[in-house]
Amino acid sequence: MAAGPTYPIMTAAAGSDGPVVYVVDDDKAIRLALSTLLRSVGLRVETFESPEEFLQFPSAAGPSCLILDVRLRGKSGIAFHQEIVNSGMRMPVVFMTAHGDIEMGVKAMKAGAQDFFPKPFKDQDMLDAVERALARDSERLAADVAMADLRASYQSLSPREKEVMAFVLSGLLNKQIASEMNLSEITVKVHRAQAMKKMNARSMPDLVRKAESLGIKPQLSSSARR
Repeated sequence: MAAGPTYPIMTAAAGSDGPVVYVVDDDKAIRLALSTLLRSVGLRVETFESPEEFLQFPSAAGPSCLILDVRLRGKSGIAFHQEIVNSGMRMPVVFMTAHGDIEMGVKAMKAGAQDFFPKPFKDQDMLDAVERALARDSERLAADVAMADLRASYQSLSPREKEVMAFVLSGLLNKQIASEMNLSEITVKVHRAQAMKKMNARSMPDLVRKAESLGIKPQLSSSARR
């Protein structure tokens, strides 16, 4: 790797919830060099000689990324990347190769790679790529947590509240919903307020946005269904 200036990407404790960078390369010297570089800016690093070793290692709970050599003994890095993508693993991947070409780089990026570097590369370029990859994974994890919270909020609704919410999403007024459900208007109003509260919806547009995220469809009135 070519020498270059470095600066702290983010401070990370060695705990399992902190950012971690995985390195898969069958070249021991490259593994050591990358480990030294990344640890110098406070990152936790785990290195592996083969994809099999990486797969056997427990995954971290916090943000992570994978630095992957394209040409590995016994298996192509790009083929391995496709395998982990197919398995549902969404960890950002930074490819590197000593034998790279434009076609290989394009193939890697089309497969969803975060970055692609031919060896030798500048230390700072790799640090910048890792920083972007970890930031991207942090955003993904935050979005996953938010979606899980949203699903839990919806599941906390009673069956009646879910039904009222579905009619609300179609734009019906309380009086119209009451007629559809054979309830009093005041009862519908209470269910509607409870649904808004449990969904943490600040407004109708906010409720609609959250419902769309969950894939909840509006319930049309009986007249609209005819």
